[in-house]
Amino acid sequence: MCHVFIFLIFCCSSFKVLSIAFEVLQGLQYMNKHGIVHRALAPRNILMDQEGHIKLAKFGLYHMTAYGADVDFPIGYPSYLAPEVIAQGVIKFSEHMQSEKPSGPKSDVWSLGIILFELCMGRKLFQSLDVAERLKLIFNLGCVDDILTVLAEEHGSLDIIKELPENILTLLRKCLTFQPSKRPTPDKLLNDPVFSEISSLYPTFHKPPSLFSPTLRCANLTLPEDINQLFQEENSDYLAERSIEEVYYLWCLAGGDLEKELVNKEIIHSKPPICTLPVFVFEDGESFGQVRDRSFLLDDTTITLSLCQLRNRLKDVAGEAFYPLLEDDQSNVPHSNSSNELSAAANLPLIIRERDTEYQLNRIVLFDRLLKAYPYKKNQIWKEARVDIPPLMRGLTWAALLGVEGDIQAKYDAIDKDTPIPTDRQIEVDIPRCHQYDELLSSPEGHAKFRRVLKAWVVSHPDLVYWQDNSHVIQEYLAVFSQMIAFHDPELSNHLNEIGFIPDVPLEEKYNSNLHIGNYQINEYDNYECEWHAFIYTSYVFPLHKIFHLWDTLLLGNSSFPFCIGVAILQQLRDRLLSNGFNECILLFSDLPEIDIERCVRESISLFCWTPKSATYRQYAQHPKQASEVTCTRSLMSCFSSDYQDAPRSDLSRDSIKLNDLKSEVSPRISAEDLIDLCDLTGPGHFKTPPKKTKSSKPKLLIVDIRNSEEYPSKLKMSQLTYLSTIFFFSYVEYCNIYDETIIRFIALNVFYSNANFEVSNSNRKEWCKMNHYLLPSFNRGHISGSINIPFGSAFTTEGELIQCAATSMLQSFKGRVVVIVGHVAKNAALFAAHLVKTKYPRVCILDGGINKIKPTGLLTVPSPQI
Repeated sequence: MCHVFIFLIFCCSSFKVLSIAFEVLQGLQYMNKHGIVHRALAPRNILMDQEGHIKLAKFGLYHMTAYGADVDFPIGYPSYLAPEVIAQGVIKFSEHMQSEKPSGPKSDVWSLGIILFELCMGRKLFQSLDVAERLKLIFNLGCVDDILTVLAEEHGSLDIIKELPENILTLLRKCLTFQPSKRPTPDKLLNDPVFSEISSLYPTFHKPPSLFSPTLRCANLTLPEDINQLFQEENSDYLAERSIEEVYYLWCLAGGDLEKELVNKEIIHSKPPICTLPVFVFEDGESFGQVRDRSFLLDDTTITLSLCQLRNRLKDVAGEAFYPLLEDDQSNVPHSNSSNELSAAANLPLIIRERDTEYQLNRIVLFDRLLKAYPYKKNQIWKEARVDIPPLMRGLTWAALLGVEGDIQAKYDAIDKDTPIPTDRQIEVDIPRCHQYDELLSSPEGHAKFRRVLKAWVVSHPDLVYWQDNSHVIQEYLAVFSQMIAFHDPELSNHLNEIGFIPDVPLEEKYNSNLHIGNYQINEYDNYECEWHAFIYTSYVFPLHKIFHLWDTLLLGNSSFPFCIGVAILQQLRDRLLSNGFNECILLFSDLPEIDIERCVRESISLFCWTPKSATYRQYAQHPKQASEVTCTRSLMSCFSSDYQDAPRSDLSRDSIKLNDLKSEVSPRISAEDLIDLCDLTGPGHFKTPPKKTKSSKPKLLIVDIRNSEEYPSKLKMSQLTYLSTIFFFSYVEYCNIYDETIIRFIALNVFYSNANFEVSNSNRKEWCKMNHYLLPSFNRGHISGSINIPFGSAFTTEGELIQCAATSMLQSFKGRVVVIVGHVAKNAALFAAHLVKTKYPRVCILDGGINKIKPTGLLTVPSPQI
């Protein structure tokens, strides 16, 4: 790249002048479409590449500084400022001013006119005049009839001007039109007949297909017959083929420090703040005794950053690393000399991997290729993201993981983000709470953009509501989270419940109490509620870089994964929480100590794998997706990211329960289909192939059947039954129209005791076996294979301890694995599970629907009678 004015030493034909003008106008047009005005257009900011094409530079300062309002120096170069800009002077643009910006696209057209005039003359204008005289001369051009003639006479170039082609003169006059209302915009000037000769040489600009579009992005790609030829040239500069964003990112990783470079080049001058204060200040603000510090003015000197250090770090990276193959079978692909080092780096902690230059280069190139092949390579993107996501590619990778497709920017622009809506006030309250330690997000511009994003989400999801209005959803979420704490860490759950530090805020009770105890209680409850919400969503308490690592993993899991993240964070704070009371725990959350995020992610994945899918079912979660929305890619990822809410419903699925019932249960419920899957059960209608088990393999879980051994009715009298014999048992049942199974069993029991000495013969064997079905306890008449029976009524002592027996001994041997409580009555199962949690049994859950959910499956085991 070189400045366009260097071109002056070469021949400058009218064709080349028109080409330069046309390309500059194309750049200005593109910027204007994105709401940007250059304002600092000058020869030094127009660069030319080796092929003679134009690149505009330094176009962001005016936009970044709120149109110059945020800096104390004027933006632009005096010789190239448009008259209307000079007339405005140094002003501070505010919201109370009219919506039109201080400088529009037409001011850049004037600057281009001055540049083209200099290019035609072969010299710069106004070199003999000081700044004040330059500005005065430009401003007075409005009083003359022919600006071109006056400028040529002023610089002794009248003869050159007269020899210029008519189309060049026409272009100059249109650009140097004094009145901005009569001056064309870049967009209009591009369509002017003056460019008729060259416009056909420049094809119409078409926005390249978005990464989120299914449009083929490599239709015109040409590759050599031998793919290895891409990286066989010894002197190839592969780094030069990468984008400037990638190179700068890698340059920083290799030890580059931009601020240090600017200080070394004396672009940044630092002084102690006390030395910059004026000696004397009047009431009106006028100061004396201290000259203006030039270090606070703009210095637009271009500094070249050396890539020597980066190239040295990447010297062992072979050419094939820049062209990774995306196929699964890479056995024949040549490896770089440092491939072993990369393999070793992949096992290092994440924070080290993110600072390793060579490792990041390989990951960036790989993700760049995968994202360019999106959505066709979305499955491979997901697999690579499980390893790690390079920070530079994080935004696009997240979008791919979320399944974003189409022209997202156009969709976002089409959303009405300006019309007032009811949630505006709550959004205004919430935004200042988020990430105030982050310089960008805490800035007014950050707040404004964050506000627009949140509002766009609310407007585009009319079926959902903002979380402050979603109390039933939040309460259900917190209730499930409380069950997850009890499931994975019962000791911690018991302690938090004892001190009243539980993730639940009864809103009705809170608001009713406000009538009696005033605003202090409101603030206390609100802060407590916000602490739990902040803990779950991590938006208030973690710095951004830690949240990034969390979300890298969260986006790979389903909607239940945040529960596991929450439990993992609590377990890192476990010792402090167990040793403190309610007030100390509140303070601990308010000033959250250092959390090892990588350890948190690692442990949360382990917790996730231990958690049955249906344990985190929420009836108020987002509605199940349509079948058409469930892609084949998602099904391939089902082991980690499929959502229970998205699964089709069946008779074995979890049923919805009332919120109060959910909050009253300590342990989570699981569905019958989860139980069948975890137990590897097979039966009629279930053709699941059982996995191969080794002798040392242990069951995944233990099922505890808590049904009582005997159940006695109280309506029939013994005297009515003593005469019954085995032969007449069933005829009596049929004659009396007795259909209650418990009563039938009681009758059979008394028949057995009344005829204790009878013998089983071939003639009565059939009747005896049928009667034996009713003689056996409910557990033996049908139970889940491999389960144990601990009747609810006789399982615990008055102190809440388990009564020792063979079954409880087996239960203790399973401590640490999943324990499923099965019974007839949901309340008894919940109480039994709560007792186990009190005795510090982890991973205790309840079968939703009890034993009745399993009966229709044909999976219950009935033992043969012992004759």
